[in-house]
Amino acid sequence: MNERDFDLTRRGFIDRVLAASTGIGMATAAPWAMAAAAGVERGDRVRLGVVGTGDRGRALIQNILKTKNCTVAAICDSYAPHLARGRALVPAGTRSFTDYRAMLDARGLDAVVIATPLDMHASQTFMALDAGLHVWCEKAMARTIADCGAMVARARGAHKVLQIGHQRMFHPTYLAARKRAAAGEIGTITQVRASWHRNKSWRRPVAPDATDRQINWRLYRDRSAGLMTELATHQLQVANWFMDALPTRVMGSGSICFWKDGREVYDHVALVFDYPGGRKTIYTSLLNNARYGCEEQIQGSKGTIEPELGRIYSEDPNAVPALQQMQCDVAAGNKRAVPIGGATWFPELPVRTPGTPLGWGEYDETMLQFEGFGEAVRKGRELPGLLKEAYYASVASLLGEQAMDSGRALDWPKDLVAV
Repeated sequence: MNERDFDLTRRGFIDRVLAASTGIGMATAAPWAMAAAAGVERGDRVRLGVVGTGDRGRALIQNILKTKNCTVAAICDSYAPHLARGRALVPAGTRSFTDYRAMLDARGLDAVVIATPLDMHASQTFMALDAGLHVWCEKAMARTIADCGAMVARARGAHKVLQIGHQRMFHPTYLAARKRAAAGEIGTITQVRASWHRNKSWRRPVAPDATDRQINWRLYRDRSAGLMTELATHQLQVANWFMDALPTRVMGSGSICFWKDGREVYDHVALVFDYPGGRKTIYTSLLNNARYGCEEQIQGSKGTIEPELGRIYSEDPNAVPALQQMQCDVAAGNKRAVPIGGATWFPELPVRTPGTPLGWGEYDETMLQFEGFGEAVRKGRELPGLLKEAYYASVASLLGEQAMDSGRALDWPKDLVAV
């Protein structure tokens, strides 16, 4: 892709974001999206220091390099192979460090990007804020609810931007879905079903120069809450966002039922989050079956939205004559059984109507996150509503872990910091 095509694709993506984030209800439902897509002002690029150049950190670097207003001014990782791979992505001469404190002390940065294991997020955020820097941090926020709150309080006290990585909040398909839900197209939302199913152990090979805790940190309780903080936090943010509310309590069950390899975190979780009015989010995640993958089903009285699949379905679709439907199916290459007779009673099978598309962005929403962050740093003012969504998603994921560990239904905390 040449630069002109790149810019055209970028403009098309941002146009879709702007279109999806305007309209009735969206000023309060997604205020960050409009702010992020409003445009990049001319000026010096925001200088970012990236700490953590593992798989996720390198993906973030690649997105930062696409932005119009940010640059990678330094990278840092204590593990030499990861640092070497990070160096391969950035321009020659970009400063690199094996010590985070040394990167902060070297100056020349406006903000840091934290892509390290979860248990390091809070302390590294505090160090950056104390050095007078803004912070972009990967989700989940921290290993404990208390540390999540402390990150918010410290950033607000320092008058610095703290932004957490939740890319779905910038995705034009999710924004279009939220807009149509706000317009009442699927009626009253009473349930969200979300799942993230994989068929892999999550365990990575450990080189002779590394330790298992260093490479497989996601499998250790003191470093991660496993499926809840690494995956569920994304979808719990989506659930809270579409419900336009916070859970009132959560109950759940977790187990190590398949990968019995010495790990400390669950490989299979199932939870129910209650919301005001009796509404619910039902969440499952597992690591030994990928049939249903990653999905959310936003279920209302008039229809269902599946934003991950980019589809919206009506509870009462317009009837289409059978031959006309068959003609459309043939033209679209869809194949389905054609009933010509059978029993007089049928079970209530899932509805298989194809629904209608929500649209799909061709540009990486992670890039837009960083352009929004860059403008927030320039103005010294966070994107509205973004930190609140991220904070409550992290609290929900960690409260879910506590509910599974205790075997009890737990109420939503009443002592959270104001966001």
